[in-house]
Parts: sequence; structure tokens; C-alpha cells
Amino acid sequence: MYRALFVGVLQHLDPERAHGLASWAIRSAHRTGLGRLISRATRPDPALRVEAFGVQFATPFGIAAGLDKDATMFAGLGDLGFGHVEVGTITAQAQPGNPRPRLFRLVRDRALINRMGFNNHGAQAALVQLTRRDRAASVRVGVNIGKNKVVPLDEAVDNYRASARVLAPSADYLAVNVSSPNTPGLRDLQHVEALRPILEAVVHEAQGTPVLVKLAPDMHDDELLAVQALAVELGLAGIIVTNTTIQRTGISIDAAEIERIGAGGLSGPPVRERSLEVLRLLVAADAGLPIISVGGVQDGDDVWERLRAGATLVQGFTEFIYAGPAWGHQINRRVAQLLASSEFSSIAEVTQSVRSPRS
Repeated sequence: MYRALFVGVLQHLDPERAHGLASWAIRSAHRTGLGRLISRATRPDPALRVEAFGVQFATPFGIAAGLDKDATMFAGLGDLGFGHVEVGTITAQAQPGNPRPRLFRLVRDRALINRMGFNNHGAQAALVQLTRRDRAASVRVGVNIGKNKVVPLDEAVDNYRASARVLAPSADYLAVNVSSPNTPGLRDLQHVEALRPILEAVVHEAQGTPVLVKLAPDMHDDELLAVQALAVELGLAGIIVTNTTIQRTGISIDAAEIERIGAGGLSGPPVRERSLEVLRLLVAADAGLPIISVGGVQDGDDVWERLRAGATLVQGFTEFIYAGPAWGHQINRRVAQLLASSEFSSIAEVTQSVRSPRS
């Protein structure tokens, strides 16, 4: 049914308009009680439960940042079977983001290019939404924070500090986003010298809320390992890899169309191999930090592959646009099948099998 809706209607709408309609539908389903009925059918198999950085998750699979920018949809997404939703990216002050058009579908590749630019209503508005959370609900909520575009790089520390101070008490974890390609200069903050004071400030303000850092697939391997070492040194709870890429490989559209679309981060299957490569790189370094793997995840077999490669949690976003509301449930069901047919008794054992191989 969703495929027919997408092909017949949604793919012909402006992507942001289609996103707005989908957001409204998800919120409305939850508010009217339909979400509760849906959640009974999509409840993950108890065998999928996993703990990460002291937080219990009903399933290792969740929604990456970018879908629920203002923390208005997480409850409805939880009804659909997702174990966690990373809301945001949220900035200390509200900002409109980049001019439209800024979101583009690559339908043949099941990919997206976006240059949204952290459009959101700001930390205080997000706090209002987060304080309405039903803490008894199974869905966990991470909060992804970024730098305001108008804030100079040399004032980034205080900007991140302000967001962390407001949002940490209402978050299950904080994700420090220094890897979006859509805020000028932001990726310069991934270098260890610039990143250290930001992470120190956020950890201090978080007051015990787990803090993770999200990195780009376009970083060199030695830079990724240097940030991982910094994360261990500063006591971060984990690392999220990877964000979108500025590369344009692995897509079928021609050069003229790429030129027409212009700048932005590419997500979906074209980033899959690099995302998996980065995951394996960091796991092989054996730093002991939990890793959330994101980038190019399409189905339950992809999630299982990430878990077998050492990911503690796995996230997706782009495929949700193409697969529809049953996507999370389908993935959970497939991962449960793969777990049941494996030699492992829990998701934690799957992840640890590569970190501590069995003799």
C-alpha cells in the first residue's frame, strides 16, 4: 500500500512538503490513540533488548537525526517499532536553515541529497516537547546538537554548551554533531584540537547524561582514530558513524543532474560501504566504546551485518522515505529471525563476538 502511495503521490510532491504530511500523519496517529493499536502489532521481540551506555533499548534499531528535527514525532515513531529516535539537529537558538529547495530524492538509488542547514526552532522549543515525554514508553530519545550558523567557529564551544545545558536533563543521550556538510566550517571542528574543548564543555554540562560524537565518512582513517582516542580520554559514552557524505560516487544520475542539485550531504545506499568500513576500523582499534552505526542501512540483513561487525546500536533514516511506516517493524522481525537461527542468545553477544572473538 505504501509503495503505491509513494509512486502515485508522494514522489511527485516537493520532498519537504511530503515530509511535512508524513510528520503530521505520524503525530496524529499517536495523539488519536491509533498509535497504541499500531504499537501492539509492532512491539519488538523481547530477545532484541540491548543495553548501551547504561540505557535499555527495546531493539538495537532506531531513527537517525534529521527526520524529527524539532522533537515532535518521537512518540509516534516509537509506535512504529523503533527502539530509539535521535531528534534534531537542534541548535541553541532557532534558525531557518538554508534556502529552499534543499532536499532532493534520488529515487533510482533510494538515496537523498540534503542541505537543510539545521533548520529548527531552537533548544528551548525542543525542551518543551521533550518534557512532555512519557518516560514509561519504550522508545528512547537521543538529542543531536549542532552549532548555529551565525556563530563564529571560535565561539562554538559556548554555543554547544548552551544547548547541552538546556537539553541534557531531558535526553537519554546527547550527540554532538560536528560533521554536517551544510553549515559552513562545521566539519573543521572534527579536528582534535578544535573538538576537545567542545566535548569537554558538553560533558561538563551533561552532568552524567551520556555524550556521543557524530563523525563524517569523509574523514581520513587516522583522523577518525584520533577522535576515538579523544573520546576515550574524555569519557564519552560512544561514537556515531557516519553522517552524510559530500562525495557523489555510487549514484546513477548524470553529471548535469548532480550539478543542478548542487551542494549537500548524500545519504542512503551510496554511503553504505564507507559507513561499514569506518565501523570496522573503529571496532578493530578496540577502544571499548559503544558505536552507533548509521549510513546506507536498508533492511534487517544490513542491521544484522552492522551488529556482527561490532555496532551496539544501528540507525537508519533515508530508507524510511522509500519503505514507509512498516520499515522498523520489518527490520525488527528479520533481526529477531536471524538471532534465533544464530549461535547467539542476545544482541549483546552478537556485538561482542567481534570485539571479543570466541576461542
